[in-house]
Amino acid sequence: MQLIQENPDLSAYLAADEVIDHHHPRVRETAERLARGVDDSYEYARVAFDFVRDTIAHSQDSGDLRVTWRASDVLERRTGICYAKTHALAALLRAEDIPTALCYQYLGVVHGLVAVRFHGAWHRQDPRGNKPGVDARFSLEGERLAFTPDAASGERDHPVLYAAPHPAVLDALRSARDRPRLWRALPTVL
Repeated sequence: MQLIQENPDLSAYLAADEVIDHHHPRVRETAERLARGVDDSYEYARVAFDFVRDTIAHSQDSGDLRVTWRASDVLERRTGICYAKTHALAALLRAEDIPTALCYQYLGVVHGLVAVRFHGAWHRQDPRGNKPGVDARFSLEGERLAFTPDAASGERDHPVLYAAPHPAVLDALRSARDRPRLWRALPTVL
């Protein structure tokens, strides 16, 4: 699949905003802690990915009813669905000057991923969190995502790389008081 940058300006994929708030002290402290002892940006990206995948619970898996969406809140509360986890990973990567995009798959509902830019190319990553049947890994040598869309069922990858969360995703997150309400509001199209 050919990934398409929504914005041709690569600096857009390093920007901070209300959601990917990588200037927030909690994000900065976490990024600095993760960066200690790593040799290069590739190793940092892998460490940050593993941190988000493994230490921030996917709220559906853990049963947590809280809805998080801002990266700093996700890091503080250590919970979130796929979108929230991608916001946290994007903030940690951008905090260390690694261009990071938000991207999506359609799997009956919209599922969130990130893409990192290394060696002149974008590489999609899925920090959703592993569980039986899901084994996502950080990789620049071919995708190791949590899910592969089933084309026969109408599932598909969305090729656009967004610099900021898609408005449909952000609206669903912001309007839900708890995860059960969020589940009923998850976007099915972008």
